[in-house]
Amino acid sequence: MYNPLPDSLTIKPSGINGLGLFAQKGIAQGTNLGISHLEMAMLDNKNSIHRTPLGGFINHSNEANTVKVELRTNGQDASCVTKKWSLVTLKDIKKGEELTVRYTFYNI
Repeated sequence: MYNPLPDSLTIKPSGINGLGLFAQKGIAQGTNLGISHLEMAMLDNKNSIHRTPLGGFINHSNEANTVKVELRTNGQDASCVTKKWSLVTLKDIKKGEELTVRYTFYNI
């Protein structure tokens, strides 16, 4: 069965903004949580960044506890995917803690 988030995460109301990602159990530093963003090549030769559910519910913090890591593609991915990013924890995350990332794709 498809699950849009790792079992260790859930979506709940956030004190930062709207909804956020929260740890349902402790998560170790350096854990790769999965793909958060994809850059897609468009027909007009402009690229567009799309969020997965993981990337769509994570809130911004200047003191983030996760980071987006660009994954190398080897040309065997679908021809429209030009880049992808994975979300990796920067520190141990405690049960109940909100996961945050420093936004770099958007003007805030």
